[in-house]
Amino acid sequence: MLPAPDAKAAYVREMFTSIAPTYDLLNRVMSLGMDRQWRRRAVALTGLKRGDRALDVATGTGDLAFELARRVGPRGEVVGTDFSEGMLALAAEKARAAGKGSTVRFEWADALDLPFRDGEFDAATVGFAGRNVTDLNRFFAEMRRVVRPGGWVVHLELSRPTLPVFRTVYRYYFYHLVPRIEGTLSRSPTAYTYLPNSLTVFPSPPELSEIMRQAGLRDVRHFPLALGTVTIHVGVVA
Repeated sequence: MLPAPDAKAAYVREMFTSIAPTYDLLNRVMSLGMDRQWRRRAVALTGLKRGDRALDVATGTGDLAFELARRVGPRGEVVGTDFSEGMLALAAEKARAAGKGSTVRFEWADALDLPFRDGEFDAATVGFAGRNVTDLNRFFAEMRRVVRPGGWVVHLELSRPTLPVFRTVYRYYFYHLVPRIEGTLSRSPTAYTYLPNSLTVFPSPPELSEIMRQAGLRDVRHFPLALGTVTIHVGVVA
Protein backbone atom coordinates (compact mmCIF):
# COMPACT_ATOMS: atom_id res chain seq x y z
CA MET A 1 0.00 0.00 0.00
CA LEU A 2 1.35 3.41 -1.03
CA PRO A 3 0.30 6.78 0.42
CA ALA A 4 -1.83 9.13 -1.64
CA PRO A 5 0.28 11.59 -3.68
CA ASP A 6 -0.73 14.57 -1.52
CA ALA A 7 0.27 12.69 1.65
CA LYS A 8 3.47 11.11 0.35
CA ALA A 9 6.00 13.73 1.50
CA ALA A 10 4.79 13.72 5.11
CA TYR A 11 4.56 9.92 5.12
CA VAL A 12 8.10 9.47 3.79
CA ARG A 13 9.56 12.02 6.21
CA GLU A 14 7.97 10.33 9.22
CA MET A 15 8.83 6.84 8.00
CA PHE A 16 12.54 7.53 7.48
CA THR A 17 12.84 9.28 10.81
CA SER A 18 11.33 6.20 12.46
CA ILE A 19 13.74 3.73 10.83
CA ALA A 20 16.85 5.96 11.05
CA PRO A 21 18.48 4.01 13.95
CA THR A 22 18.55 0.76 11.97
CA TYR A 23 18.77 2.18 8.44
CA ASP A 24 22.45 1.40 7.80
CA LEU A 25 22.15 -2.18 9.02
CA LEU A 26 19.04 -2.75 6.94
CA ASN A 27 20.77 -1.41 3.82
CA ARG A 28 23.58 -3.93 4.30
CA VAL A 29 21.06 -6.75 4.72
CA MET A 30 18.82 -5.79 1.81
CA SER A 31 21.74 -5.29 -0.61
CA LEU A 32 23.64 -8.36 0.59
CA GLY A 33 26.48 -6.00 1.49
CA MET A 34 26.85 -4.57 -2.03
CA ASP A 35 25.47 -1.06 -1.38
CA ARG A 36 28.94 0.34 -0.57
CA GLN A 37 30.23 -0.87 -3.92
CA TRP A 38 27.29 0.76 -5.72
CA ARG A 39 27.92 4.08 -4.01
CA ARG A 40 31.61 3.99 -4.95
CA ARG A 41 30.65 3.38 -8.57
CA ALA A 42 28.20 6.29 -8.50
CA VAL A 43 30.82 8.66 -7.07
CA ALA A 44 33.34 7.56 -9.71
CA LEU A 45 30.87 8.78 -12.36
CA THR A 46 30.57 12.32 -10.92
CA GLY A 47 33.76 13.57 -12.55
CA LEU A 48 34.72 15.24 -9.27
CA LYS A 49 38.32 16.22 -8.58
CA ARG A 50 40.23 17.06 -5.42
CA GLY A 51 39.09 20.37 -4.03
CA ASP A 52 35.66 20.32 -5.73
CA ARG A 53 32.29 21.00 -4.10
CA ALA A 54 29.56 18.34 -4.17
CA LEU A 55 25.94 18.10 -3.07
CA ASP A 56 24.27 14.89 -1.93
CA VAL A 57 20.48 15.28 -2.02
CA ALA A 58 18.30 13.16 0.30
CA THR A 59 21.50 12.05 1.97
CA GLY A 60 19.91 9.90 4.67
CA THR A 61 22.59 8.85 7.15
CA GLY A 62 25.30 10.27 4.89
CA ASP A 63 27.00 7.23 3.36
CA LEU A 64 27.05 8.65 -0.17
CA ALA A 65 28.19 12.05 1.16
CA PHE A 66 31.14 10.35 2.87
CA GLU A 67 32.09 8.65 -0.41
CA LEU A 68 31.99 12.06 -2.08
CA ALA A 69 34.24 13.45 0.67
CA ARG A 70 36.83 10.80 -0.07
CA ARG A 71 36.72 11.86 -3.69
CA VAL A 72 37.13 15.62 -3.18
CA GLY A 73 39.68 15.31 -0.38
CA PRO A 74 40.33 17.60 2.61
CA ARG A 75 40.37 20.76 0.48
CA GLY A 76 36.99 19.96 -1.04
CA GLU A 77 33.52 20.38 0.45
CA VAL A 78 30.43 18.15 0.54
CA VAL A 79 26.95 19.21 1.62
CA GLY A 80 24.38 16.53 2.43
CA THR A 81 20.72 17.53 2.62
CA ASP A 82 17.61 15.71 3.82
CA PHE A 83 14.19 16.55 5.24
CA SER A 84 14.27 13.80 7.89
CA GLU A 85 15.66 15.22 11.11
CA GLY A 86 16.33 11.71 12.41
CA MET A 87 18.47 10.82 9.41
CA LEU A 88 20.38 14.12 9.58
CA ALA A 89 21.13 13.64 13.28
CA LEU A 90 22.69 10.24 12.59
CA ALA A 91 24.63 11.57 9.60
CA ALA A 92 26.11 14.38 11.71
CA GLU A 93 27.00 11.92 14.46
CA LYS A 94 28.79 9.67 11.96
CA ALA A 95 30.68 12.67 10.56
CA ARG A 96 31.91 13.64 14.02
CA ALA A 97 32.96 10.07 14.82
CA ALA A 98 34.88 9.78 11.55
CA GLY A 99 36.50 13.22 11.84
CA LYS A 100 34.79 14.38 8.63
CA GLY A 101 33.28 17.55 10.07
CA SER A 102 35.64 19.88 8.21
CA THR A 103 34.77 18.36 4.80
CA VAL A 104 31.12 17.28 5.13
CA ARG A 105 28.24 19.23 6.56
CA PHE A 106 24.58 18.29 6.76
CA GLU A 107 21.58 20.59 6.36
CA TRP A 108 17.82 20.29 6.35
CA ALA A 109 16.40 20.94 2.88
CA ASP A 110 13.47 20.08 0.65
CA ALA A 111 14.79 18.24 -2.41
CA LEU A 112 12.24 20.06 -4.58
CA ASP A 113 13.34 23.52 -3.41
CA LEU A 114 17.06 23.45 -2.70
CA PRO A 115 18.40 26.48 -0.76
CA PHE A 116 21.49 26.97 -2.92
CA ARG A 117 22.60 29.36 -5.66
CA ASP A 118 22.60 28.43 -9.33
CA GLY A 119 25.78 26.59 -10.28
CA GLU A 120 27.07 26.40 -6.72
CA PHE A 121 28.34 22.80 -6.95
CA ASP A 122 30.56 20.80 -9.27
CA ALA A 123 28.28 17.73 -9.07
CA ALA A 124 25.12 16.53 -7.34
CA THR A 125 24.21 13.00 -6.35
CA VAL A 126 21.23 11.15 -4.94
CA GLY A 127 21.16 7.57 -3.71
CA PHE A 128 18.07 5.41 -3.19
CA ALA A 129 15.72 8.37 -2.78
CA GLY A 130 14.24 9.07 -6.20
CA ARG A 131 11.33 6.72 -5.46
CA ASN A 132 10.35 8.89 -2.52
CA VAL A 133 9.93 12.29 -4.16
CA THR A 134 6.61 13.60 -5.41
CA ASP A 135 7.82 15.33 -8.59
CA LEU A 136 10.76 13.79 -10.46
CA ASN A 137 10.93 16.53 -13.10
CA ARG A 138 11.29 19.23 -10.47
CA PHE A 139 13.67 17.02 -8.47
CA PHE A 140 16.13 16.73 -11.35
CA ALA A 141 15.60 20.33 -12.43
CA GLU A 142 16.65 21.51 -8.97
CA MET A 143 19.81 19.38 -9.01
CA ARG A 144 20.59 20.63 -12.50
CA ARG A 145 20.09 24.23 -11.35
CA VAL A 146 22.59 24.07 -8.47
CA VAL A 147 25.33 22.35 -10.51
CA ARG A 148 27.65 24.42 -12.71
CA PRO A 149 27.58 23.98 -16.51
CA GLY A 150 29.59 20.90 -17.42
CA GLY A 151 29.03 19.29 -14.02
CA TRP A 152 27.31 15.96 -13.51
CA VAL A 153 24.07 14.89 -11.84
CA VAL A 154 24.22 11.24 -10.72
CA HIS A 155 21.22 9.19 -9.61
CA LEU A 156 21.63 5.77 -7.94
CA GLU A 157 18.49 3.72 -7.42
CA LEU A 158 17.01 0.25 -7.28
CA SER A 159 15.43 -0.98 -10.51
CA ARG A 160 13.36 -3.89 -11.74
CA PRO A 161 15.46 -6.62 -13.44
CA THR A 162 14.33 -7.79 -16.87
CA LEU A 163 16.03 -11.21 -17.16
CA PRO A 164 13.04 -13.61 -16.96
CA VAL A 165 14.35 -16.27 -14.56
CA PHE A 166 16.23 -13.85 -12.32
CA ARG A 167 13.24 -11.48 -12.30
CA THR A 168 11.10 -14.19 -10.69
CA VAL A 169 13.70 -14.94 -8.01
CA TYR A 170 14.21 -11.24 -7.34
CA ARG A 171 10.52 -10.54 -6.99
CA TYR A 172 10.20 -13.21 -4.32
CA TYR A 173 13.25 -11.88 -2.46
CA PHE A 174 12.39 -8.19 -2.71
CA TYR A 175 8.62 -8.32 -2.28
CA HIS A 176 8.33 -11.16 0.25
CA LEU A 177 11.57 -11.89 2.13
CA VAL A 178 12.87 -8.33 2.48
CA PRO A 179 9.71 -6.89 4.09
CA ARG A 180 9.61 -9.79 6.59
CA ILE A 181 13.30 -9.69 7.55
CA GLU A 182 13.69 -5.94 7.68
CA GLY A 183 10.30 -5.30 9.21
CA THR A 184 11.38 -7.54 12.08
CA LEU A 185 14.80 -5.93 12.45
CA SER A 186 13.47 -2.38 12.29
CA ARG A 187 10.21 -3.06 14.13
CA SER A 188 8.55 -1.10 11.33
CA PRO A 189 6.92 -3.55 8.91
CA THR A 190 5.02 -0.75 7.20
CA ALA A 191 8.26 0.92 6.04
CA TYR A 192 9.61 -2.18 4.37
CA THR A 193 6.31 -2.86 2.67
CA TYR A 194 6.32 0.67 1.28
CA LEU A 195 9.87 0.45 -0.10
CA PRO A 196 9.29 -2.52 -2.46
CA ASN A 197 5.92 -1.16 -3.53
CA SER A 198 7.47 2.22 -4.34
CA LEU A 199 9.73 0.48 -6.87
CA THR A 200 6.72 -1.06 -8.62
CA VAL A 201 5.45 2.33 -9.74
CA PHE A 202 8.87 3.93 -10.32
CA PRO A 203 9.85 4.68 -13.95
CA SER A 204 11.98 2.14 -15.80
CA PRO A 205 15.60 3.15 -16.54
CA PRO A 206 14.79 4.35 -20.10
CA GLU A 207 11.77 6.29 -18.79
CA LEU A 208 13.88 7.90 -16.06
CA SER A 209 16.50 8.88 -18.64
CA GLU A 210 13.81 10.74 -20.55
CA ILE A 211 12.65 12.53 -17.38
CA MET A 212 16.22 13.69 -16.79
CA ARG A 213 16.43 15.03 -20.35
CA GLN A 214 13.15 16.88 -19.90
CA ALA A 215 14.62 18.44 -16.75
CA GLY A 216 17.39 19.97 -18.87
CA LEU A 217 20.22 17.45 -18.54
CA ARG A 218 22.14 16.31 -21.61
CA ASP A 219 24.22 13.25 -22.52
CA VAL A 220 22.01 11.19 -20.19
CA ARG A 221 23.11 7.58 -19.81
CA HIS A 222 22.29 4.74 -17.47
CA PHE A 223 24.34 1.82 -16.21
CA PRO A 224 22.67 -1.33 -14.85
CA LEU A 225 24.39 -3.10 -11.95
CA ALA A 226 23.78 -6.36 -10.09
CA LEU A 227 21.86 -8.01 -12.94
CA GLY A 228 19.66 -4.97 -13.36
CA THR A 229 18.52 -4.67 -9.74
CA VAL A 230 20.30 -1.31 -9.43
CA THR A 231 20.83 1.41 -12.01
CA ILE A 232 23.02 4.51 -12.06
CA HIS A 233 21.85 7.40 -14.24
CA VAL A 234 24.15 10.28 -15.17
CA GLY A 235 23.50 13.55 -16.97
CA VAL A 236 25.51 16.69 -17.72
CA VAL A 237 24.41 20.24 -16.97
CA ALA A 238 24.35 22.27 -20.18
